[in-house]
Amino acid sequence: MARETIVTCAVTGGHQNFQDHPNFPISPKQIADSAIEARKAGAAVAHIHVREPDGSRSGNPDYFREVVERIRDADCDVLINLTTGEGGRYVPSDENPAVGGPGTSLSTPEVRVRHVLDLRPDICTLDVATMNFGEAVFMNTPAHLRRMAELIKDAGVKPEIEVFEPGHIQLAKDMIKNGLIESPPLFQLCLGIPWGSPATPQMVQVMHSMLPKDANWAAFGISRWEFPIVAEVVNNGGHVRVGLEDNLYLTKGEFASNGQLVDKAVRIMHELDAEPVEPARAAEMLDLLPRAQ
Repeated sequence: MARETIVTCAVTGGHQNFQDHPNFPISPKQIADSAIEARKAGAAVAHIHVREPDGSRSGNPDYFREVVERIRDADCDVLINLTTGEGGRYVPSDENPAVGGPGTSLSTPEVRVRHVLDLRPDICTLDVATMNFGEAVFMNTPAHLRRMAELIKDAGVKPEIEVFEPGHIQLAKDMIKNGLIESPPLFQLCLGIPWGSPATPQMVQVMHSMLPKDANWAAFGISRWEFPIVAEVVNNGGHVRVGLEDNLYLTKGEFASNGQLVDKAVRIMHELDAEPVEPARAAEMLDLLPRAQ
C-alpha cells in the first residue's frame, strides 16, 4: 500500500530573483490562481507569501486577505498556510550598527501575525530561526517567538515550525516542552539556504533524528536540490514541499509553473510508492487545531 504523503506548494516566497522568471506570480490574483493550479496537480497545502505590485516582498494584510478570499471563492479546498516570516530582517546601518539600515523590516510579534489572527488560516509558519540570510540577519528572538506562538495558539492555527539548522530544532523542542506549541508538532526542514544547513541526505537524516517522536515533518531543498530532496524525504517517511518559492525550473533552463513542479514531485513520489493525499486527509494527519470563533 502506498504511503500517504502531504504535498505543500510554496507558491511565491519573498526572494528577489523572481525577475528571472517570465511568468512569476506577483499579484494576489496570480498567487491565488497559482495555488489553485497547484491543488489541481496534487498539492494539499498552499504556502503563501504576498508581494507588492513591483514584486518586492510584502506583509500587507490586505493582500493576504485577497489571496485567501480568491482561493475560497473558487471553491478550492487546498489547506492554506500563511507565512509570518515578513518583519524578521535586520540590516545594521553603516553609521550605527545598533540601528537598522535599508532593508530592515524588523517588526513586533503582533504585526507579524496580524493577518493570521484576522484570517485564521489552517496553518501558518513559525520560523524558529535566527541566522545570516544573504546580507541580512533573519532575526527571531526567543521572546518574540514565544509571543508569536502564544498568539497563533490562541487563534486556533497550527504552526508549521520552520527550522534551518539543528540548533533551531532544540529551541523549538523547548517551546513545545513549555506548552507554547501543541503536540503533535509540525516541522519543516529548510535546506540549501545560504548560511543554513546544506541540502544533503545526511542533513535530512540528522535533523529528522532530532525531531520529537510524535512530530509530523516535511523538508525541502532549494534550486537544483529541490527534487533530490523530494526523493530523500519520501524515503525517510516525511512529507514534501516544492514550488516557485524554492526553485524556478522544471529542468535545467526550462522555467516551471507551480503546477508543473507539483506534478513532477508527485511522479517522483509514485516511483517511490508514495501517494499524495487530499486536503481533508492532510488535515486529519496533521491534527489541525480547531478554528477559534
